[in-house]
Amino acid sequence: MSIKVQNELGDVSIDTDVISTIAGVSAMECYGLVGMTYKSTKSGIAKILKGEHLSKGVEVMVKEEGVVINLFVIIQFGTKISVVAENIIEKVKYNVENLTGLSVLEVNLNIEGVRVQE
Repeated sequence: MSIKVQNELGDVSIDTDVISTIAGVSAMECYGLVGMTYKSTKSGIAKILKGEHLSKGVEVMVKEEGVVINLFVIIQFGTKISVVAENIIEKVKYNVENLTGLSVLEVNLNIEGVRVQE
């Protein structure tokens, strides 16, 4: 699915995969995050996604007013979850809005696990 943005110069079409990639890379830059994940429907076990698959840990829902982003993450053990979550939400919202020009209505963080960083 793509989002059309119109301005005085013409139309821009932004695919939701682009927004997912921006959100995934932005989240991975935050301290306290071990990795992005998705919940496996078969086993219910959270698996860490690597490199180019980060966007699978992100769901983007398009609405009239903007976009809603759901992130599925694994947090580092020993960090304060509320502070890490706030940093991730702020960074993702800031980067998506500044890089795409779209309005981010919500960034929902789903913590799927806690791991010891090695």
